[in-house]
Amino acid sequence: MSAPLHDLSAAALGRLLADKAVSSREITQHLLARVTALDAAIGAFLHVDADAALAAADAADARRAGGESGALLGVPLAHKDIFVTGDMPTTAGSKMLAGYRSPFDATVVARLKAAGTVSLGKLNCDEFAMGSANENSAYKPVANPWDASRVPGGSSGGSAAAVAARLVPASTGTDTGGSIRQPASFTGITGIKPTYGVCSRYGMIAFASSLDQAGPMARTAEDCALLLSAMSGFDERDATSVEQPAQDFHAQMLKAREGATAAQLLKGLRIGLPREFFPAALAADVNAAVRSGLAELEKLGATLVDVSLPRTELAIPVYYIIAPAEASSNLSRFDGVKFGHRAADFTDLLDMYKKTRAEGFGDEVKRRIMIGTYVLSHGYYDAYYLQAQKLRRMIADDFQQAFTQCDLIAGPVAPTVAWKHGEGKGDPVKAYLADIFTLPGSLAGLPGMSVPVGLGDSGMPVGLQLLGNYFKEGQLLHAAHALQQATDWHLQAPKK
Repeated sequence: MSAPLHDLSAAALGRLLADKAVSSREITQHLLARVTALDAAIGAFLHVDADAALAAADAADARRAGGESGALLGVPLAHKDIFVTGDMPTTAGSKMLAGYRSPFDATVVARLKAAGTVSLGKLNCDEFAMGSANENSAYKPVANPWDASRVPGGSSGGSAAAVAARLVPASTGTDTGGSIRQPASFTGITGIKPTYGVCSRYGMIAFASSLDQAGPMARTAEDCALLLSAMSGFDERDATSVEQPAQDFHAQMLKAREGATAAQLLKGLRIGLPREFFPAALAADVNAAVRSGLAELEKLGATLVDVSLPRTELAIPVYYIIAPAEASSNLSRFDGVKFGHRAADFTDLLDMYKKTRAEGFGDEVKRRIMIGTYVLSHGYYDAYYLQAQKLRRMIADDFQQAFTQCDLIAGPVAPTVAWKHGEGKGDPVKAYLADIFTLPGSLAGLPGMSVPVGLGDSGMPVGLQLLGNYFKEGQLLHAAHALQQATDWHLQAPKK
C-alpha cells in the first residue's frame, strides 16, 4: 500500500479488504489510534467505543472469511449524534439528552450496520441540529481541521471534521437547511443530501420534520454513492419515507460513464446557473473557485445555461418561519417527564417543565422554539406560517421551471469560506444569511451535494453546489464523480 490507511477512501479500503490485503481490525485499530492522538484538538467525537468497534471489525473479517462480500463490509465510519444507537449514548449535542441510551438503532444506522460497516462512535453536532457553525453544541465546539481558529460548518460539523481530518473515511450527517452541504464545503469533503424521503428519518431526532434528511459525507462522490445505496430505501416505520425500490447509486454512477470518452463524460448535460446564486456580495475567492469548477465541467462536455430562481431571497424568511415552527412542536416532547434531563429542584409539574427546559436547552434552541411558538400562535398562524408554506410551494415551482431548461443546477454552497470561531455568536441573523444558497433546495425537497473545487482565502476549502431534480441522485453523483476523475481538489487534505 503506497498511501497510509487513513488517506484512503471508503471505496479504496473496501477493495483492499476484498483483496485480503488488510483486515478490518487493522484499519479500525489504525483509525482509533488517530482519534486518540488527534481528536482532542478537533472535538469531532462525543463518544468513542473502541471495544465495540474492534468487535464489529472482527465480525466483518469473519464474514469475509466465510465468503461474504460487500463494498462496505469492514469499512469504518462514525455517526452524527442525531441518530439514535442502541449500543452508544445519543445526545443530539444537547444537555437535555445527556447520557440517554436508545433501545433501538435508527434505520440509517441499522442499514449501514447490516452492510458491514464498523462504527467508531458518535460525532459532535449543533444542538438538535440547529446551527451553521457547530458552535451550538452543549459539549464543545468543533474545530475546522484546515484551521483550528475557524468553524467547520454545521450542524454536521463533527461529521465533516472527522472525515477531513482523516479520522474516518466516511460519516453520516443530516441536512435540514444545508447542514451536509455547508460543512462539506467548509472542510473540503464531498457530501450529498438526497431527495426528501429517500433515507428514513426513523430514529433520527427531529428538528424540522418536513425538511430533515439523512445523507453521507465522505472524501469522494464514489464513496457517497456506496453509502447512499446502503442507507436509502423505503421504511414503513417512517410516514415520510418514499415508497420506491432500493437503488444502487454506485451502479447508476458507473453506468452513466459507459460509452463516453474521458474528455466527454458529461456530453449533453445541461447545467443551469441561477443568476441569483452569483450576487455581487458573493466573496471573490468563492466565486473564482466555483467558476473554476464550472470550467472543468464544461471541459467534460457539459453545457452551461443561464436560468433564474427569482424567489431565492425569500428562502431565508420562509425557512426561518417553517423550521422553528416545526422545531417548537417536535421539541415539546423534551419536558423531563419520560426521558432526558429533569430539573432536580421544583415545586410542581409546571415548575418542573420550566426549569427542565431552561436548564436543558441552549440559547439557539430556545430562540428557535420561541420563534416557532410565536408564528404558530393564534392570530399569527395565517399571517406567518401559512404564508411561508405558500411561498415554499412557489420556490419549488421556480426549480421546476428552471429544470425545463437544464438537467442540474450549480452554484456556490455558501457566500464565504469558513469564518472564525465566535464571529457569528453575537449575531444569529448573520449566520442565518449564510444559508442563502442551500435553503431553496431544502425547501423544495431536492437532492443536492457539495463537491470540492479548490481553496479560497487563507487556504480554506470551497465547495461547488450541485442540485438535481427529484430522485436524480444518480445523475448528481455521476457529474461529481466525473469532475473528481478530472481534478484532484477532493484529494487535498489539511496539513498533518
